[in-house]
Amino acid sequence: MLGQMAADRRRDPLANGPAQPGMVPDLNVISGAPVPGARMEAERGRPLIITIGKHLRGIFDKLIASSSVVPNDPVLDVRAFPWTQMLRENWEAIRDEARAVALRGEAAPSLATISPDHRSIAEVNKWRSFFLWGYGYRIDDNADRCPRTTALVEQIPGLNSAFFSILAPGTHIPDHRGVTKGLITCHLGLIVPRDGDVRMRVHDRVVRWAEGETLVFDDTYQHEVWNDTGSTRVVLLIQFERPLRQPGRWFAEFFMGFVKRSAFVQEARDNIDSWNQAVKQLDY
Repeated sequence: MLGQMAADRRRDPLANGPAQPGMVPDLNVISGAPVPGARMEAERGRPLIITIGKHLRGIFDKLIASSSVVPNDPVLDVRAFPWTQMLRENWEAIRDEARAVALRGEAAPSLATISPDHRSIAEVNKWRSFFLWGYGYRIDDNADRCPRTTALVEQIPGLNSAFFSILAPGTHIPDHRGVTKGLITCHLGLIVPRDGDVRMRVHDRVVRWAEGETLVFDDTYQHEVWNDTGSTRVVLLIQFERPLRQPGRWFAEFFMGFVKRSAFVQEARDNIDSWNQAVKQLDY
């Protein structure tokens, strides 16, 4: 196991910066055990505009929803987003790249490792990710390893984030919601276990993935996920800008501009980079 290999060498948990020459970070330490007070830490780390927005979310969401070009339903018709056909037509090539990187455990860190916001949502190492794009930033090391997938997602209008989302067997992601109605989420099923039930509830709808099919939904509705199987589920998760008229478009862009520049997002980028550098050291 990679974490054990690292434990046998000199450790640097990256708590105070990148690894020093001759030191190999322990990826178990980077990924972390469950963190006491994780929910409080996540709230402290959030950008101020999100923290404030949580208390005014109803007003913000109504403003954006009133300007939406597409319906505000929990689950949306994929035909409203013609580019999803491109993903369905190329899903096997995307799946092959996902298999090469996402199922190699140390290559795909826990979302709790990347973002403190996720430490209160899912158990460490139960929900992993392999980011190609995050909040408008290209993750070059990862994107270069998945050239076909990257070329496809970079054609998506208003791309915000793109990553392989890896859900371990027996995982339950409890009820939660996204931060802004200015973004919509798309899943492309890549590896969907059939030895049990793997499903998601979005508001009052229960949906299931299928390999090669897309699912588009509004994650500002409460949603939760179950993988009640003995196998790993993998999807390509896309977040993209909701098609909007004015004034909703101005407000959504203003909001996302703050989020992208926030220490919250910059820390997540640094954590991904630190993880990738640690993996490279262990590979050599």
